[in-house]
Amino acid sequence: MGSKQIAQETFDEAVQENIVEFEMDPEEAVREAVQQFESQGVDLSNIVKAVRQPASENGQKQKHAILLTLDSLGRAVAEADLAEMAEQLVVFTDQCKEQLAFRYLAGQNGAYSVVFSACQLASGDRDLMLKAFHTLSAVLDGQPDLLDSAGQDLLLQTLKEYREDAEMTLAGIRCIRHACLKHEQNRQDFVKGGVLPLLTGAIIQHGDSADVVRTASLALRIMTFDDDIRVPFGHAHDHAKMIVLENDGLRVLIEAAKAFTDNSSVLSELCATLSRLSVRNEFCQEIVDLGGLNFMVTLLGDCIDHPDVVKQVLSAIRAVAGNDDVKDAIVDAGATDLIVLAISHHLANPQICEQGCAALCMLALRKPENCSVIMEGGGALAALQAMKAHPREVAVQKQACMLIRNLVSRSRDFSQPILEMGAENLITEARATHKDCDDVAKAALRDLGCKVELRELWTGQKGSLAQ
Repeated sequence: MGSKQIAQETFDEAVQENIVEFEMDPEEAVREAVQQFESQGVDLSNIVKAVRQPASENGQKQKHAILLTLDSLGRAVAEADLAEMAEQLVVFTDQCKEQLAFRYLAGQNGAYSVVFSACQLASGDRDLMLKAFHTLSAVLDGQPDLLDSAGQDLLLQTLKEYREDAEMTLAGIRCIRHACLKHEQNRQDFVKGGVLPLLTGAIIQHGDSADVVRTASLALRIMTFDDDIRVPFGHAHDHAKMIVLENDGLRVLIEAAKAFTDNSSVLSELCATLSRLSVRNEFCQEIVDLGGLNFMVTLLGDCIDHPDVVKQVLSAIRAVAGNDDVKDAIVDAGATDLIVLAISHHLANPQICEQGCAALCMLALRKPENCSVIMEGGGALAALQAMKAHPREVAVQKQACMLIRNLVSRSRDFSQPILEMGAENLITEARATHKDCDDVAKAALRDLGCKVELRELWTGQKGSLAQ
């Protein structure tokens, strides 16, 4: 994808030039403009790739369809025509959902203020508010910067007022989710405004609604993200602690799981959130004590054919295995065999291979007894098969190297069997291919008893050896 940006107007003018100057038909004119800009390294992800209608008789420029709808919605809001507003909200929402370029163009042309005004105008009319919140969610998707403090207050107040209404709760949480993804300031503002108890409360209040539980769990997880590149240090860790310590988040999530034993998508989302909350030893232990480990292991076994679920469960097991006592509980629960099975069953999936090797790596760390279980269950062979299957995936190579090292660092008797599986060549190849693997690969080779070449380069100056 290109790194250069252009305005929508620039693209539209290029399309019109192709039509007028080069007599192209509209579709060809758009294709030519796209090819022209992309060849120059321009990112067109936020550009509407369609033809505007020609100038109307009164000389005014015609607009893209989504801006025409926005104008109609704006007029309905200004005239307080609630029936027309309801109709235009639905049309505008559908257009926004079609692609980011549409809602980006709308956002650049005042869509947020129009939709926010629609939300205010709809106050007291539950069905109309629902439509307005669906529209707000669509506009904020990928555009969290649009939300202002008034919008934050509106969302928080609505969640409080409609806490018993599952549909309104779901609509409000979806808005918050979009507003907080990749936006650290919005996250901090919402947490300060009291969103965490509203989210955990929604899971409790609507524990029979798969959509509410899944979406509220995701919103809690987003509060623990550190994904805003504009902010050097976020509050992800602090938010995770607040969810657990002040809002009983672990118990709320694990209790919610009991109502959805046959719903893998909900359980997968709950697992993903639990993994983000496993930031302290005592939190990891609490997950086990509350029955979280049992449901994860059961889920892994029951959903072994569903890669998305498997990936999330492996990530959660990896996270809670940060506690040494929990490592033993995981092994005692029979999870190691299931992890090895997951890697072997999804050998073509690099993310599952990475998470599976990482989970085994954590279980083996400082635990010789666990290493024996992993070896007996075929863990080393599965890791080496993953390395062979994904030579270009640095994350897979790195986690597999770390697992091999952990298996042999305190159990040297495993070195020869692992070497006979072809480990030395695979680890040496990983070290040569991936700079990020150099340290872990070197450590694995050393602990396997292999000769390690330091690959030092003479720079021509005394005392200057560059590795």
